[in-house]
Amino acid sequence: MPPQEPAPQTRVHAFRDDALGDHDAVGLAAEIREGRVSRLEAVQASIARLQDLDDDLAGLAAERFATALTEARTPHDGFFAGQASFVKDNSDVAGLPTQQGTHAFVAEPAAADGDFARMFGLVGTTTLGKTRLSEYGFSASAEFADDVPVRNPWHTGHTSGASSAGSAAFVASGAVTMAHANDGGGSIRIPAACCGLVGLKPTRGRTPSDKGNREMPVRIVHDGVVTRSVRDTAAFLRESERVYRNLKLPPVGDVTGPGRKRLRVALVTNSIGGRVTDAETTQAVLHTAGLLEELGHCVDPVAAPVPHSFEDDFLLYWSSLALAISRAGRYMFNPTYDRSRNDNLTKGLARHAARNAWRLPVAIARLNGSHRTSKRFFADFDMVLTPTLSLVTPELGWLNPSQSFETVMGRLLEWVSFTPLQNANGDPAMSLPMGTTSGGLPIGVQLAAERGHDRRLLQVAYELEDAQPFARIQD
Repeated sequence: MPPQEPAPQTRVHAFRDDALGDHDAVGLAAEIREGRVSRLEAVQASIARLQDLDDDLAGLAAERFATALTEARTPHDGFFAGQASFVKDNSDVAGLPTQQGTHAFVAEPAAADGDFARMFGLVGTTTLGKTRLSEYGFSASAEFADDVPVRNPWHTGHTSGASSAGSAAFVASGAVTMAHANDGGGSIRIPAACCGLVGLKPTRGRTPSDKGNREMPVRIVHDGVVTRSVRDTAAFLRESERVYRNLKLPPVGDVTGPGRKRLRVALVTNSIGGRVTDAETTQAVLHTAGLLEELGHCVDPVAAPVPHSFEDDFLLYWSSLALAISRAGRYMFNPTYDRSRNDNLTKGLARHAARNAWRLPVAIARLNGSHRTSKRFFADFDMVLTPTLSLVTPELGWLNPSQSFETVMGRLLEWVSFTPLQNANGDPAMSLPMGTTSGGLPIGVQLAAERGHDRRLLQVAYELEDAQPFARIQD
């Protein structure tokens, strides 16, 4: 069990009476569109807030403030025009290095925007820089053996989750209204749960991903954003769909409120492998189930719809990515790559993959076939409700990679047991901040639906947000 936070609580945010105020992204878009706030004022306010916050949160990987201010002075199209944001430091932004959260190489500035950053600019956002992540995104906490960790603004002694750690910390603390995140095993949903945000991992292929993610043997990585409101996430999907539309998927469209259909919801509180969810998290999930029933939905408890082979298969595939980096990092990233500088988690994952390489083809086949199990499950249910994470947010240090691989991996498997399934099967899933620990930290619950039904998740999320407005860090 992760250690609980000491008193007094250390909470950090930058909400104040400036151009950003308390606005979410949709609210700020209206202020800019109606002329009450200029694009330049909005970008200046975000930079000022970030400069106040980052000593405490350590979420910034690289900045382009001067360029962002120049861009804010020129006409710009897109619904989110004038809103400052960030791209996670495993996706390319022209002129900035893509460091992947590691000290194993020295990245050169990218020659051009990656596919996600290009789309993000077309919906109007102004990129202030890049946000920190755990090394190569492998850990669920952005902690390092030889560097400061990314801290949670709700309590700076705790992790902000990962791998989209810096993005979540900056959105939750008010530096920006939304920020890029991507999710290969929960990395949108985990930091959203830790930081009290809305985090939707879209259906596979719903949003653009950079080339390396598209070419993976199992396309586990999905790109999206973390936000402070359901309507912001819905507006992001609507606007991204206007720029990039996957014709193989039903459109999301403009989701502005709850749907009319009452749904069959499967309730899962404990994960596979005999892992038991802690009491406070379980209570948040059961409370959410009760709200859904009050709203007219039918909720039925079920066992986790996950094959018993899934955990081993996913771990082996995850490990194979570390092995590929270990052996080919000079070609993947930079000739300065030195695998001896990888942390214990990356090294341990690579060893695990090397020792079990003979099992990898079967693991890949089963992971790629996991959508069939999902399709059978959703023949009986419209949605599944689970915890986002099995345990409440741990203190920094619990997942520090200076510890042995066995210690860190054991704790990761204990904590992150609900999110990886949708990375393998491609289904949409989202974390909503539906509870609070006794120490004042957010607790996330997860909703998941069948592939293509992102709209359904947003509609139910609107209902839950209306029934129980999300806690705000500034209150």
